[in-house]
Amino acid sequence: METHPRIDLIAHTPDPEKVVAAAARLCYSHHGVSTLMEEISDDEVQRLIRILNDMGHQSPMEHVSFTFAIEGISRSLTHQLVRHRIASYSQKSQRYVREGSFDFVVPTVIQEDEKLKSIFLNTMEEQQKAYDVLADALKEKHLQTLLNQGTSGKKAEAAAEKMAIEDARYVLPNACETKIVVTMNVRTLLHFFNVRCCNRAQWEIRHVAVEMLKLCKKTAPRLFHFAGPDCVYGPCGEGIMSCGKMKEVEGYFKKL
Repeated sequence: METHPRIDLIAHTPDPEKVVAAAARLCYSHHGVSTLMEEISDDEVQRLIRILNDMGHQSPMEHVSFTFAIEGISRSLTHQLVRHRIASYSQKSQRYVREGSFDFVVPTVIQEDEKLKSIFLNTMEEQQKAYDVLADALKEKHLQTLLNQGTSGKKAEAAAEKMAIEDARYVLPNACETKIVVTMNVRTLLHFFNVRCCNRAQWEIRHVAVEMLKLCKKTAPRLFHFAGPDCVYGPCGEGIMSCGKMKEVEGYFKKL
């Protein structure tokens, strides 16, 4: 079944902007953290965050994290996502969860072409059939081996299922739908938005990154005021590989 992405912000550090400002102030203050958190004003929070952005001093932003639940995305996307190493990930396992009637992501350019879409959907159907045949056959094979070795019925059944699907999954496509929980601190998020909101990023992860940025801006607008691709608040970092649409990109992200 075709699927579409859903991104939810499920948790974040309380008072994220105040925490970042207090952490920055602590570096130059005789006061303790509790005093700083009580005394720091909203205007001071805004001033300190602006200074941090202007100076490129982002280490205080590592004290604040955001956690997202993301589903309806492809394995192709998560292979890119986990390259952002300063983060925490918990992803649906294909070793423990059987992919019966798996959902999948259809690229937009294929979705818009009936001939190409037909080829794509037929391929998904064939891979589902292959997966089911392999999973069932492997389970029976492993089950008989385990029973012959003296493993009890229920234990053998569970072990055989896991052994079967962890090998049957090799036939599954990159388009296969997955779910993942992601936690990143603000510094990592700013870098993530910098490279993944860019027009040069792959379309699926770019869409997810933009939706994540919208959620972050609603929660902590000052922390993410300058978030987005390089070209929104400075020169394009892609050099000769630039998309050439800097004004268009700048206009879009400044309205988020």
